[in-house]
Amino acid sequence: MMRQIPGLHSNQGGADSGLEGLFLVRVDRARYRWQRQTPFVEIEFAILEPKSFEARSFSGRLYCTEKALWRLNWFLRDFGYDAQLLKDDRVDEKALLNLRGVVRTSYTTLNGRCYQNLEAFAPEADWEALDYSSLAQTDGQGGTNGL
Repeated sequence: MMRQIPGLHSNQGGADSGLEGLFLVRVDRARYRWQRQTPFVEIEFAILEPKSFEARSFSGRLYCTEKALWRLNWFLRDFGYDAQLLKDDRVDEKALLNLRGVVRTSYTTLNGRCYQNLEAFAPEADWEALDYSSLAQTDGQGGTNGL
């Protein structure tokens, strides 16, 4: 099957393709991916704030290994995931849609592959209290000391 992917020809994987900083985001898509060693939830975020990044989106992984479950739990609590589902150890992909919160991201390259790191989370209500204006970067430089 042939698929059209707008912008494919113009994205050469330049330095500006990664996002770093604090962003107020909404979950646009979430999918559980099972792998033998490292199952994970893949999440696509739409940026709501700062306005200069509003048309952009990014995705990241939250791993479901025993050592990494604390980070998934942190994300779910801060984004207002259903408390009963969390208590029952259930992740409903549909219940994740449209959840909102703050994410601090970084962008790294490892062994020639580029990765968007989800470093920290906060509830949406904390957005106004954070000094986000100086923390949203695309050039990989500048402070992300906030969150």
